[in-house]
Order: sequence, then structure tokens, then C-alpha cells
Amino acid sequence: MTTDWSQRLVGQMSFYWEAHLQPRLVGLTDPEYLWEPAAGCWSLRPDGGGSGGWWMDRTRPAGGPEPLTTIAWRMTHLAVECFESRYRAFFGGEGPTMFAPGERILAAGELPGTADAAVAYLERAYTRWRDAVASLGEAGLERPLGPVGAGFADAPMAELVLHLNRELMHHGGEICLLRDLYRSTGGTVT
Repeated sequence: MTTDWSQRLVGQMSFYWEAHLQPRLVGLTDPEYLWEPAAGCWSLRPDGGGSGGWWMDRTRPAGGPEPLTTIAWRMTHLAVECFESRYRAFFGGEGPTMFAPGERILAAGELPGTADAAVAYLERAYTRWRDAVASLGEAGLERPLGPVGAGFADAPMAELVLHLNRELMHHGGEICLLRDLYRSTGGTVT
């Protein structure tokens, strides 16, 4: 018996999305999306330059852990830094090859500043990535990432897919937890 690893990897991603995260994004409100449950959270911020756009916090505190992040930050991280950047680098033939963590791959005006825009953006980015991965087949999953993979050039594409599956489940679980906390605290910090 042979195992179709392409189908299993895409199946894992799709099952998590369809059964766990996507249903929990229904009804997300703007106040909840931007809620900061603690002081000093990383989030999305309106661009102070008057562009009407948004920017994503990325300044690391000296000598300390990274701050707690909002639903907005986590959804943007998944959509832009995980799915969109990897799709562009490995399938789209557009944008940067492999971006450095924190490097902007979208202009500030393109970041989703509302809950509805963020849900739609994340759904599009996820679907495009999932469909591209589904088209790889076994040979595509075994192929090395190559120069676009930078320090991971010799790693197979399957390793990147596994990494993004973990990112989806990890940050998706955090988004769901933040929604639970928001609901249970009425959006206040205790």
C-alpha cells in the first residue's frame, strides 16, 4: 500500500481550516479584531502618514520576549507572512524570493484594517496556498526548495508545507483563544 502524502498534507490543512478555524472566524467584529488584552500588544495600526492604510507592529523589545499579539496581528501574520509570501515566492513568480522576518511584502494600504477585510484576505491567501500545494503531487513535495528557500534551500517542499500547517494550527488556536477571552471579559482587560 502506498501513501499519498500530498493528499494527507492538504487534508490535514483543510480539515483544520474547515472544522476548527474558519467557523470560529464567523462574526468577528472590528473591536474584537483590534482588541489589546494587555498593555504593549503588537497589532495593526493606522498609518500615521494619512494614507488610510495600516502597518503591522514588528519592533522587538530589547532583552525581552516578544509582546502578546492581537487577533489582527495573528491573522495578518498567517495571511501575509505565512501564506501570501510563500505563495508568491514558490508559485506566483512575483514579489520577493524569501523575505526576512519583519520585512514588508505588502504596502501598508494593502493590510486588512477591518475584521471583514481580514477574514476575506485570510480566506483568499489560505485557499491560494492550499490549492497550489494540492497541485504539487509527490514529486513536487520531494523537490528541494532551491535558492528561493534561502537557508533552507536543500529542504524538500514537504518540510515547508508541514511548517505552514503548524503555523496555521498554532496561530489559529491562539485566535480562537483570544475570541474566547474577549467574549468572557466583555473586551476589557482584568
